Amino acid sequence: MDIKHVVNGFAVAEQLSATDLPAIAAQGFKSIICNRPDEEVAGQPPFTEIAEAAAGFGFEMRSLPVVSGNISDAQAVDFGRLLQGLPKPVLAYCRTGTRSIQLWALSATASGMSTADVITVGKTAGYDLNDMQQRLDERSVKVNKPASDQFQVLIVGGGAGGIAVAASLLRRKSDLRIGIIDSAGKHYYQPGWTMVGGGIFQPESTERSMASVIPRNAKWLKAAVAEFNPDNDTVTLDDGRVFGYERLIVAAGIKLNWAGVEGLVESLGANGVTSNYRYDLAPYTWKLVQGLQAGNAVFTQPPMPIKCAGAPQKALYLSADHWYRNGRIGAVKVSFFNAGAVLFGVKDYVPALMEYMERYQTQINFNHNLIKVDGEKKTAWFQKTNSDGSKETISTEFDMLHVCPPQLAPDFIRNSPLADAAGWVDVDQETLRHKKYKNIWSLGDVMNAPNAKTAAAARKQAPIVACNVLADMGISQGVARYDGYGSCPLTVERGKIVLAEFGFGGKLLPSFPEWLNKGTRPSRLAWILKKDILPPIYWNAMLKGKEWLVKPEPGDK
Repeated sequence: MDIKHVVNGFAVAEQLSATDLPAIAAQGFKSIICNRPDEEVAGQPPFTEIAEAAAGFGFEMRSLPVVSGNISDAQAVDFGRLLQGLPKPVLAYCRTGTRSIQLWALSATASGMSTADVITVGKTAGYDLNDMQQRLDERSVKVNKPASDQFQVLIVGGGAGGIAVAASLLRRKSDLRIGIIDSAGKHYYQPGWTMVGGGIFQPESTERSMASVIPRNAKWLKAAVAEFNPDNDTVTLDDGRVFGYERLIVAAGIKLNWAGVEGLVESLGANGVTSNYRYDLAPYTWKLVQGLQAGNAVFTQPPMPIKCAGAPQKALYLSADHWYRNGRIGAVKVSFFNAGAVLFGVKDYVPALMEYMERYQTQINFNHNLIKVDGEKKTAWFQKTNSDGSKETISTEFDMLHVCPPQLAPDFIRNSPLADAAGWVDVDQETLRHKKYKNIWSLGDVMNAPNAKTAAAARKQAPIVACNVLADMGISQGVARYDGYGSCPLTVERGKIVLAEFGFGGKLLPSFPEWLNKGTRPSRLAWILKKDILPPIYWNAMLKGKEWLVKPEPGDK
């Protein structure tokens, strides 16, 4: 084993084996990064074998495999993030150590070290990096070039959270220089897609042009984020432009990982496979519901976190209510496959929901996670987790399959220095301020506070972030705090809703008196709220900075 020290706290080595670990521990290393894919050559020790042995020595062990000669910028960013976060000293290895030091070189250049210094350090460690000079120069220019424009507040994301926080800021101080980064041309009222799938809304009512919702005094930067550089207070866009900021707000939403289920991408929109999580598919849901006279109707829910955790059930309730009203329950057999172990995360609402599951004769399958779909064969496969922790694969046939896809943070967030270990923007759950970068805040689905990911949560968070950003700028006083509020209007039947409102720890946080909302019971007035009142509130209040029922009360620091 030949360990080559690169800089203080970091070294590289050739392929390790479990027998090398005692010597590595004796030299004081705390963390190990593997940069070699498994099975490059016959007889190569697999990562899992070394990781299992490393646990006995207390090492932090990470795998970031890269193909020789094909290192991407994203992998370099990931490597830099690992180096930044892991206990030091860190030892990285591949077949010869070359890939590891190349990853270090790219991350070091992006962090401000000159190309010449990087090449010199590599030479001292025994590696010739001269062939990388052009790429290192390009990487340095891309990440560290001066900003083409500077904003007082730069917002990443033009969804519900991003537009709402921009509007709340401008309501308080109309002359702020604000930029909003989003490449989308359309803005959607996504809570309405459940109603589209139930035949209540038309899809067009949930859609507006992005240009129409951008606040008048904000500048729309129509592009996607390529990279964050929080140490330099800049964001690089995918078209190469770099923008600086005094304060950054990240409201980038969540990624629907359709490809996370084998065969799902190819199956959607045909053969009875649908999802209310997509604008173009919600009308297909209603078409299927109307047309299904008999057969198996299957509804799925993936592991948390997901946006609007009640949405998979809402699709079931509205569909089953149609079959119930038309005398088809029984002929239509309804099944709910939930990767989780409970029907709803706040137990106070479960009794009312169970009554409707029983009304619709629903077969509930907990701890079943959808892993594969074959639309042509009309078959879905699930991984079932048994009570002893063992797993098995089961299949079921369907005539209609409504899928809620697995979800995760967007790639450009997960691969950024803003993310926690799970990939979400790492914030204080009350102030929504980044734990490390004090001029960064986040709201909506992309951040890691333990609240439900709903539009109602973003509506409550937006004015809180606005208040705290302005306080940090010295424009206002006091710190506003988020209580975890989220709301899920569970459409248990056409005309009635169980309006779930809760905060951190499942604490009930009702906005209306019980005589109006009926607490944890289904309510006709809650249906009217969902159908007739919330959409105008969204378009005409939330996105305009009018903070009805959510105006924060900043307190002392």
